[in-house]
Amino acid sequence: MDTTQLLKGVLDVAVLAVVAREDGYGYDVVRRLRAGGLEEVGEASVYGTLRRLYSSGALTSYVVPSDEGPHRKYYGINAQGRTMLAAQRKDWDAFSHAMTGLLAEGDQR
Repeated sequence: MDTTQLLKGVLDVAVLAVVAREDGYGYDVVRRLRAGGLEEVGEASVYGTLRRLYSSGALTSYVVPSDEGPHRKYYGINAQGRTMLAAQRKDWDAFSHAMTGLLAEGDQR
């Protein structure tokens, strides 16, 4: 199954959830999403999502110097982002419950 379209619909909430656990820079967030089961997530999509969530006021950012390369821009969640995450968690719960019911095997007639 091609999960590309499904991933587009849940990337915001997935990124918020990952950053809510711990601040992270772009590739760190990509790596944690992949480790969490979203193996097909693209780097460009995650970087764009981080920038968009930051622009919308859901994330904060700060720069950390690195001795091993360029400075890294870290993202953290703020109060507005936590509110968004809580609302999206409720939406996900309702949606996944509905889909589980629709996809249940067996004749429901």
